[in-house]
Formats: sequence, structure tokens, C-alpha cells
Amino acid sequence: MDKFNPKLHLPILIFGIAAPFVVPGLTIQVAVLWVMVLFALTWDMMGGQMGYNSLGNILFFGSGMYISAIVQVSMFADVGEYTAASAAGTGEFPYTISQYFWGLGLGILAAGFGSALVSASIGWTMFGLRGPYFAIGTLGIALTAGELMGTWEWIGAGGGMAMPVYPGSADGKSLMFYFMCFGAAVATFLFCRWLYATRFGLAINAIRDDEQKAEAMGIHTLRYKTVTWSASAFFLGISGAVFGNITGFIEPLEVAFPVATFGIFMVAMVLLGGKGTLWGPVLGAVLFHTLKEVTWTYFLGWQWVALGVLIIVNVVFFQQGIMGWLMEKFPEKFGIVVDNKEAAK
Repeated sequence: MDKFNPKLHLPILIFGIAAPFVVPGLTIQVAVLWVMVLFALTWDMMGGQMGYNSLGNILFFGSGMYISAIVQVSMFADVGEYTAASAAGTGEFPYTISQYFWGLGLGILAAGFGSALVSASIGWTMFGLRGPYFAIGTLGIALTAGELMGTWEWIGAGGGMAMPVYPGSADGKSLMFYFMCFGAAVATFLFCRWLYATRFGLAINAIRDDEQKAEAMGIHTLRYKTVTWSASAFFLGISGAVFGNITGFIEPLEVAFPVATFGIFMVAMVLLGGKGTLWGPVLGAVLFHTLKEVTWTYFLGWQWVALGVLIIVNVVFFQQGIMGWLMEKFPEKFGIVVDNKEAAK
């Protein structure tokens, strides 16, 4: 486990705490940055550390969003009546400040554990697939989930579902959910940092390197894979709950299960930063999100071209990602001992 490095960790913490006060106009954009960091870290648990490349992790982001919404609304109203009235633009459902915050807290917890349960329930089947078949299978489940939510009238179907309104000012809402996003990203990073330094981390690395040998060594691979995916789903579910409250409205295909955007961004960010490293996903998320925001703001209409070029350059010239390239060029900076005799050959 890497030790606390004040020169590296303190600036990040200071930026995370100070950002909404220094650049208040960019509070939501920076909050989304922390969500992207969480996306990248959770995807790398599977793809980088365990060798199972999922294209459907956005499933847990969306499931967390809907679970949280149902819990929050049910604190003060019947969910079916609430969504029907919201769609028709009629009816009022008054709630107290206590109901809102109790619902929010319980909703976030339910989103995390509920998404982990969803992961565990499908993992026993999905882990029968490997390689590209696992990737395509998870993609199919995520696409199906979005379509199914779009037909479920109880939660608004394709028309979406409005979230309970924050009982305070817009600035207060932005600030509160910003720190929730930041806290979730930090918690995910610390969890990964701890996990990869344990025997559990070594076990999932063994599965990545050679699953058959790992099984021969007595590692219960299915159990480790299921727990890892569930841990990833837990944090993704929490991020979905928080993000749903930020947007204030849940739509199944574009907000809850955006496979073509957030679902692909997860993979691209990790590939950019470097798979199988702790800091690679973080670096990839920061660079990718920054480029995305700049192109969306100043090069509207060309944003997808710019992101496509970035991915092509990454795949062609930096297949190991930025962190992988840096570790190869400057191994001593990362505590890697190089045999000079071997390096000279």
C-alpha cells in the first residue's frame, strides 16, 4: 500500500475542499469530475485488477438511481400516484425537511446495497462467460435494463421520474451534493487502495493473470469475482443516487442507463490513465473529463471527433495508458527496481 504522500495527496484534498468556493460557477462540473473518478476506479476493479472487461457497469449506476428515488418518494407518498401526478403536472405532495433528509440518507444506502445485490444475483450467471463474451453479455444486460425501465409505468416509464425537490436554495443544494460526490470518490479510492494491498487483491490479480492456475491453487474464483463486482456495484449505486438528486429528474435511457456515454466513458478513462494501477484511473478520469468539458464548451459540434482522436491516440501510442508509460520510462520514481544487466540486453 502506498504511504501518505503530502506532496501528492494534500493538493488533491485542498482542491476538492476549496473548489466550490474558489470557482462556484463550476461546482456541478467539478462534482461530475468526482463521479467520473469513481466510475474509473470501479471499472478498474473489474477490468484492470481482475481482467474482466465489463461494458455494462452503468447498470449499477442506473439501478442505484432508481432505488434511491423509490425510497425517497415512498417516505411521503405512494410512488405510483407520485409519478402519475408528476407526469400529468397535477397534484402536490408536501413533505417535511426531516422526511427529505431521512429519505435521502436511506435512499443512498439502499442504492449502494441494492446495486450490490443486483450484481451478486447476476454474477453467478455472467461469470460463466469470459473475454469478449462477458463484455458483450454485460452490455446486453445494461441495454435491456434501460429499455425495461422505460416500460414500467409505476416509476414513470419512458417519461421519467421527478426527484423530491431539495428544501433549500440552489446554491445550498449544489454545495451539499458536491461534497457527497467528492466524499464518494475519496471513499472509493481509499477502499481500492486498501483492497489491492490485501490477500484479496492478490487473489483477483491471480485471476487476471491466469484463472485456471488460480483455481488450481485453491482460489474460489467465482466467489472472488462476485464479491469484486458487488463492491464495484456498491459504489456505483451510491454515485447513481447522488447524481439522480443533482439532476432532479430520472429518465431511463439518457440519465439512468446512458450506455453510449457514461458506459463507454468508464472504459475510455481507465485505458487513458492505465489499467491495473491505482492512480491511472484517477489521472485518466481527470484528463478525459477536462477535455470533454473544454470541447463541449468551445468546440461544440466537434466534441465527439476530439474524444475519438484522443481514444485513437491512446490505443495506438499508449496502449499501457499514461501511468503504464510513465512507470516504464521512469520506474525508479514508482519504487520499481530495475536490473541494469537485464535492461541493457
